[in-house]
Amino acid sequence: MPTESREFDVIVYGATGYTGRLVAEYLKDKAGLKWAMAGRSADKLAEVRDLIGAAADTPLIVADASNAASLDDMVKRAKVVLTTVGPYQLYGNELVAACVANGTDYTDLCGEPAWMRQKIDQHDDAAKASGARIVFSAGFDSIPFDLGVLMLQKHCIEKFGAPAPRVKGRVRAMKGTFSGGTAASLKATMAAAGKDPAVIGYLTNPFSLSDDFDGPPQPPGNKPEYDESLGSWATNFVMAPINTKNVHRTNHLLGNVYGADFVYDEMMLTGPGEQGEVIAKHVASTPMMGGADDPKPGEGPTKEERDTGFYDVLFVAEYPDGRTARLSVKGDRDPGYGSTSKMISETAMALCEHDGPGGVTTPGAALGERLVDRLQKNAGLSFTIEG
Repeated sequence: MPTESREFDVIVYGATGYTGRLVAEYLKDKAGLKWAMAGRSADKLAEVRDLIGAAADTPLIVADASNAASLDDMVKRAKVVLTTVGPYQLYGNELVAACVANGTDYTDLCGEPAWMRQKIDQHDDAAKASGARIVFSAGFDSIPFDLGVLMLQKHCIEKFGAPAPRVKGRVRAMKGTFSGGTAASLKATMAAAGKDPAVIGYLTNPFSLSDDFDGPPQPPGNKPEYDESLGSWATNFVMAPINTKNVHRTNHLLGNVYGADFVYDEMMLTGPGEQGEVIAKHVASTPMMGGADDPKPGEGPTKEERDTGFYDVLFVAEYPDGRTARLSVKGDRDPGYGSTSKMISETAMALCEHDGPGGVTTPGAALGERLVDRLQKNAGLSFTIEG
């Protein structure tokens, strides 16, 4: 369905929420972008518009996840709908369906693999027919990891003539916290798993987003271990269960460009020696989410906390004969909010600027190096070959 004549390039749905407001603040100064703010309350939208200093004539659209007709009316007006309204398994079903039906591109911050698999099964064929690109996980989960592996494998193919059969993703440093939306998504996912045993399978299968493809056994990455090659202890990383699935889906959608035998895991480095071991074991035994102190949806860090946050992720490619290659991805803001709001905004604008086939996809498969270029130019990310 042609979208060239749509009234807006991007509609930010959920613009009054914590992350939605950061997205709107980022987009308000983009020259030539036709965009609008959407949410349940016109008054609250106007209040946020004024608070962030957006133009007084910034269009405001009232739409509600509980009113399918309002969502349908909204998506018909946009090339891309960017939504920060989660948990998506509670508030995203009708919006995805409306975008698919109307050929409207969609992007979100979803880290809910069971729901994502359900949407693939329900909508992938229809999205291919309508031309809608449904791009999940366009924030810290999972853009740095999805695109980091993509760019490292591109380097490996150029340098060695073949992709690396094994890549390790290792978080070297990170300052910041996960979002209230992420915590709410985990709670909703656990509730769904209690009602439907199939959800457990989607959560535990590393290839659950890769249609019917079933690859080789993957490292669990859930216990402390000492990595001789990096000289550091490593332990489980809280975002790995979603990131690894998205990396494998990108490989699947790109025709197994990383290889049908590709092995990938993610862990967090905690340093060398006894101190590194103690930290690794503490992290492994201390849940990072799921407690009473989790941030609530709509809550978040101060501007200073966002601006002083950062992350540094190392990707290591390994070949059976000992050859290796390394690439780092670094971000200049806290991962859960400051950097995430920039990443999803650039994803939406990239979808506006670059055509592609419809389907339920990933940032890596849908946009690839084009998105990498935008993120490095505009969003404070760097992708650097380190060896």
